[in-house]
Amino acid sequence: MATTTKSKAATKTAAGKLKPAARKVAQKGTAQMNDTVEKITETAKKVGAETKARVETIVADANVRTREAMEKSVKSTEEMVEFSKGNVEALVESSKIAAEGLKSIGEDTAEFARKSFEEASASAKQFAAAKSPADMFKLQGDYARSAFDAIVAQTSKNTEAMLKLVGESMQPVSNRVAMAAEKIKTAA
Repeated sequence: MATTTKSKAATKTAAGKLKPAARKVAQKGTAQMNDTVEKITETAKKVGAETKARVETIVADANVRTREAMEKSVKSTEEMVEFSKGNVEALVESSKIAAEGLKSIGEDTAEFARKSFEEASASAKQFAAAKSPADMFKLQGDYARSAFDAIVAQTSKNTEAMLKLVGESMQPVSNRVAMAAEKIKTAA
């Protein structure tokens, strides 16, 4: 502190010793320096205010974009959950259709087996009642043909029923696949 006080005193003494023309120059230089400092200060304040405004705008814009992105993300997640729920529902529906169809085919097959057993029992009684071996072979041939025809017919019926069942049971899943393809096509 002592040196600062000595410097100020020396400056005053030196300024006091200056000639009036030099004093004017010194005062003019000081005034110009003060003007320059004021201009720099004002410019710095303006730049600072502009920078602050720009930063606030950038931050506000980033907040808006972040909010929009989050809303889109939430919406996409909700759509994905809803779509997955639809997929599960389609699989459940498909399983119900398959179970009902298999039950129907099983009942039909059981009925065929019951009828076949009754026909076999009736044929066995006819075989026992045959009067000659030739009659028995004829009855046996007739029974074999009718049993073969019945098995072929039942097999064809079961095959058609199974194909129809597969188509019907896969329809809900197929609809979901078509919907997924449409969503992908729309998104692309």
